[in-house]
Amino acid sequence: MQTLFLYNTLTRKKEEFKPLNSPLVGLYVCGPTVYSDVHLGNCRTFISFDMIYRYLTHIGYKVRYVRNITDAGHLEGDRDEGDDKFAKKAKLEQLEPMEIVQKYTLGFHEVMRAFNNLPPSIEPTATGHICEQLEMIKQIISKGFAYEINGTVYFDVEKYNKQFAYGQLTNRKLEELLEGTRELGGQDEKRGRLDFALWIKAKPETIMKWLSPWGWGFPGWHIECSAMSSKYLGDVFDIHGGGMDLQATHHTNEIAQSQACNHKAPVNYWMHTNMLTVNGVRMSKTAGNGFLPVELFTGNHPLLEKGYSPMAVRFFMMQTHYHSTLDFSNEALQASEKGFERLMQSYSTLQNLKASNSSDEDIKSLQEKCYEAMNDDFNTPVLISYLFEAVRIINSANDDKIKLTQNDIDLLNSLYQNFVFDIMGLRTETENSKSNDVLKQVMNLVLDIRAKAKSEKNFLLSDDIRNKLTDAGVTLKDGKDGASWNI
Repeated sequence: MQTLFLYNTLTRKKEEFKPLNSPLVGLYVCGPTVYSDVHLGNCRTFISFDMIYRYLTHIGYKVRYVRNITDAGHLEGDRDEGDDKFAKKAKLEQLEPMEIVQKYTLGFHEVMRAFNNLPPSIEPTATGHICEQLEMIKQIISKGFAYEINGTVYFDVEKYNKQFAYGQLTNRKLEELLEGTRELGGQDEKRGRLDFALWIKAKPETIMKWLSPWGWGFPGWHIECSAMSSKYLGDVFDIHGGGMDLQATHHTNEIAQSQACNHKAPVNYWMHTNMLTVNGVRMSKTAGNGFLPVELFTGNHPLLEKGYSPMAVRFFMMQTHYHSTLDFSNEALQASEKGFERLMQSYSTLQNLKASNSSDEDIKSLQEKCYEAMNDDFNTPVLISYLFEAVRIINSANDDKIKLTQNDIDLLNSLYQNFVFDIMGLRTETENSKSNDVLKQVMNLVLDIRAKAKSEKNFLLSDDIRNKLTDAGVTLKDGKDGASWNI
């Protein structure tokens, strides 16, 4: 196995990755809440953990990747009161809540396929694991860390904090957290300001509800992930991931629930992706600068000058470390688009390189640097810089400026297969494959006409064809085996 270091949010430092039961690895990532279209912030998280899943598998680990679907119990404002997001959307669209769930789950999967994300090993739903959640809540009550009032069960944060550290994931003490919360009003039935619902009593009009020992109700948002992760990965597992917006509340409450239930810290490595900004401003609905993946692909949004292909967007995301802020702008996306095209064009060039008997480059050393980058907390920006060094080598060899042996060419092909396609999850664009085939045939015809003109010493026509192709954005390169072209 490669020696891998990753940043652990829990300890706030990079640590050597040591699985509990190598080569087996348990990975849990908080999935989407399927009451609306998946947003780009979520996409960044899922693309980042897809890359992490791919790399762990590549270096020899057998990964069980669990990514849940939240299809119940998520209230407006992520609090213990207000309308259920699914019921509210169902009312607006005049559908059953589970029709909303189905509609947006299918949409989520379509977006993941467009981004070339691999499916997780298991994709459990909250509604499919009500029994497990009820059992976990009963255990937490029996351990003395939860209480029931009028059909709703609350987690007792202050009692839990006397035995464990509630704010350990964000490195904050309970006193600090209490200072940032409002005083309980006379109508609030919770005992403590930070207490949160494990099970919520259903209103008479509630559609999505289940029978529990405390009456009809539905689960709190946080208990779902604790129950599903422990079922499929055990009471203690290797990696839990998600967006950094989940760190302070959702993941903090997951730790509390699991630790109260089992008296064990549930996760060894917590990993979080950073937020998105647009032209330096945080992406959000309220700021009016948020756009959906489909809007990014089509360019159908006021902030976008054009549409960008899913692979260009995925490549763009990989150019920033998953733990750093990612800023969207038309300039950055267009630069990334050109970079992705260079990378793919170079791969095409590589397929036609002719080997020499000697070598001017150390491709093995370049390959080792690529692994070093990935082993340093999945550092895709550094990896990409090494891949563009490979691009330089390929183009130089194609221009007869350097020599490469067949072994060098094989290593470069391996570099692309391993890092570009298998690990970063990029692929050549196929949407316009028919148009590309037609373009290739037309260009071959044009080059044949130009070659005939040159053979007949009609240099005026030959130069005219070259100049007009250059004006159209097509670059010609004359070689000993004839002319080649690229855009």
